[in-house]
Amino acid sequence: MDYVVLNVAVSDAERCEILVAELSEYPFESFETEPHLLKAYIPCERLADCKEDVDALLARYGVEGRYVAIETQNWNALWESNFPEVDVEGRLRIRAPFHAPAPAGEMEVVVMPRMAFGTGHHATTWLVSRALLDLDVRGRRGLDMGSGTGILSIVAAKCGASHVDAVDIDDWADANCRENIAANGVSERIAPLLGDVRRIAGRHYDFIVANINRNILLADLGAYAATLAPGGDLLMSGFLEADVPAIVAAAAAEGLEHVATASREGWCMVHVRKA
Repeated sequence: MDYVVLNVAVSDAERCEILVAELSEYPFESFETEPHLLKAYIPCERLADCKEDVDALLARYGVEGRYVAIETQNWNALWESNFPEVDVEGRLRIRAPFHAPAPAGEMEVVVMPRMAFGTGHHATTWLVSRALLDLDVRGRRGLDMGSGTGILSIVAAKCGASHVDAVDIDDWADANCRENIAANGVSERIAPLLGDVRRIAGRHYDFIVANINRNILLADLGAYAATLAPGGDLLMSGFLEADVPAIVAAAAAEGLEHVATASREGWCMVHVRKA
């Protein structure tokens, strides 16, 4: 799938967070921030439906956006040439095959950097990875919704999960997930499923991780709750601090009790549990 990156010059971190929240209402799938620059990624075929509204939004904030097409081959080359390791509190190392192995005793996930989503560098992936390290998933059956490269599925499997369904709507993500679970030796416990939330209908899980975005989480919370076993845990991320009350309230309406909230770089993760 080919993508377009929208580059927006921003004056400060607060303005950047506001724009991310506003742009999250549209089909942007990932955001990156650099000093005075916001990058928002969207599939090429989705941009035409919202470009006029996005341009109007930027005009209201007095900023200009520049759209740059990213072909799949260039997208991959970008990440293969610039992929730093990720350290999660000295307990988990997320690295590419060309990095040195993690120190003895430290869990590691090896990811082929084929795409920009789910490489572990985003604060939300870091937050959910840490939560999985603290959540006892040994022998439990799980779901990784919006699995991307499969990092969270792999972390769950390496933490002892008996089985994880890795669901993603993107065919490139599905292919990369299969490559990564094989490279990490956990293929027998992770099942990649290409599709949307309809793929989990009739299934049952002891825990769910969903690192997507606020709008999809709110739309699909009912489906997550229906598949979650009593006492099961749901870890959600992909939203900003301002979105936490809406996420917690929607979860409560589905019978899910708030357990904890964690934040990193303005992004948040909410942990809820089915009564």
